[in-house]
Amino acid sequence: MVHTVYTLILLHTLSLVQGLLSILRKLKSAPDQEVRILLLGLDNAGKTTLLKQLASEDISHITPTQGFNIKSVQSQGFKLNVWDIGGQRKIRPYWRNYFENTDVLIYVIDSADRKRFEETGQELAELLDEEKLSGVPVLIFANKQDLLTAAPASEIAEGLNLHTIRDRVWQIQSCSALTGEGIQDGMNWVCKNDCSPVVFAVF
Repeated sequence: MVHTVYTLILLHTLSLVQGLLSILRKLKSAPDQEVRILLLGLDNAGKTTLLKQLASEDISHITPTQGFNIKSVQSQGFKLNVWDIGGQRKIRPYWRNYFENTDVLIYVIDSADRKRFEETGQELAELLDEEKLSGVPVLIFANKQDLLTAAPASEIAEGLNLHTIRDRVWQIQSCSALTGEGIQDGMNWVCKNDCSPVVFAVF
């Protein structure tokens, strides 16, 4: 009887060890998970500066994006493939060409350009209504917080009625693409909350 119990315990222990080894092998052999990120916003919102900050590139010479930029950034075991699309009015109709297979939408707002809050809110609302972006998590960067005239993220969230978004996970993050402040916090949220239950947060 005792021998049978010891045998069962030994077999159970071996099973647990084998299971653990199997998990460790999968983790070791699995490539970094890739996340396709679409970076949008009005012209002069700071999208390209933000992207260059993510890629640790020089931001002293930035020119308006006429087409698109693509950067791959490693973060927390994720390979973030970021597509930065120009925000000029004539380019915006072409945004929809890049919606396919988007994992996360990042929308950048110039927090200091209050005159364009209505325009940027309309563009964001149209994006959220797009079928190909249905349910896609959205991170809103309230950029240019280094400027004294910048509206706080909480004010922007209220003005854009972000609290009414119920079909996806979202967050608004204060940041400065110029200084880099707040950017990593936003990207950490992207890595942690892609495919998580719906949450609502304002920082």
